[in-house]
Amino acid sequence: MEKQESKGVPIQSNAEVQALFGQSDAFLKMIEDGFDVRVVLKSDSIAVIGENVTEVNQVTTVLESLLHRIRKGEQLQATDVSYVIRASDTGEQDIPSGIGAESIPVFSKRGVIRPKTAGQKRYVEAIKDNDLVFGIGPAGTGKTYLAMAMAVSALKSGQVSRIILTRPAVEAGERLGFLPGDIADKVHPYLRPLYDALYDMMPPETLDKYIERNVIEVAPIAFMRGRTLNNSFVVLDEAQNATIEQMKMFLTRLGFDSKAVVTGDITQTDLPTHKVSGLADAQEVLSGINGIQFIYFSKVDVVRHELVQRIVEAYEQASPHNTKRNNGAGPPDVSTEEG
Repeated sequence: MEKQESKGVPIQSNAEVQALFGQSDAFLKMIEDGFDVRVVLKSDSIAVIGENVTEVNQVTTVLESLLHRIRKGEQLQATDVSYVIRASDTGEQDIPSGIGAESIPVFSKRGVIRPKTAGQKRYVEAIKDNDLVFGIGPAGTGKTYLAMAMAVSALKSGQVSRIILTRPAVEAGERLGFLPGDIADKVHPYLRPLYDALYDMMPPETLDKYIERNVIEVAPIAFMRGRTLNNSFVVLDEAQNATIEQMKMFLTRLGFDSKAVVTGDITQTDLPTHKVSGLADAQEVLSGINGIQFIYFSKVDVVRHELVQRIVEAYEQASPHNTKRNNGAGPPDVSTEEG
């Protein structure tokens, strides 16, 4: 029988243990299922026991990271536990200390909105420090949601006087045909995800009032032509479906005292095969320009159901060459990670 390795993690209270292990020990089961170790509760510590010293050290790091979050007042969710486990597997650094002070002062139906991964933290900081930020990566990494939360925060604090949310009206592999109603009715299906996120961040009556007064505007990218967007927070979502011409048009709309965030996943473009994605083109053309920052997300940053992370990984392995320039998980060869 191989020698058992053991390492202890100090605990401060029973309440701390309950928060760490989760309801009916759900979080503890997630940890033990991910590693070949046993986690044993002792009087003043948690012992991690296993035959592989590397796994024992990994689980110790996972527990310490989760305890750090609990001691900052965070309420753990399964997505938090899943992320910390994935981060330990890949060597990704977990969110450093002090992240609690950098939560976004916007509340959703699930509580305060805060970055949950190291990639999300870099993204939020980039938006604070730059007037134009590109968030590129797979589905489920919070690119759009966090950008919209930052926009709502900027509006509430008076940094901007309006929010403009836009996306290309490109059909995702199916023909919607001739939709009934006026232009607003016709484009509404394309913009529904943006409305859903907004309704999650503010009361319906407040949002409806803002939309009625054009304080918040949700529109297809074609509606941006000929405008100058001053004192605004502008978010271009699904930017992989913008053409080069649309991307250039959008980026040149930015006016004084404004910020813009462009989000997209280059692996999921719905443009015709002869069209080059404006997002893929922009990351090459704009790399290295002062005031513009590119943040790249990977499967480690996925905060949806854990199956989403597995799906992203499967598609990466099955089709590593499915884009013309870049798979969205990292920068192009001609630039560094942060442009």
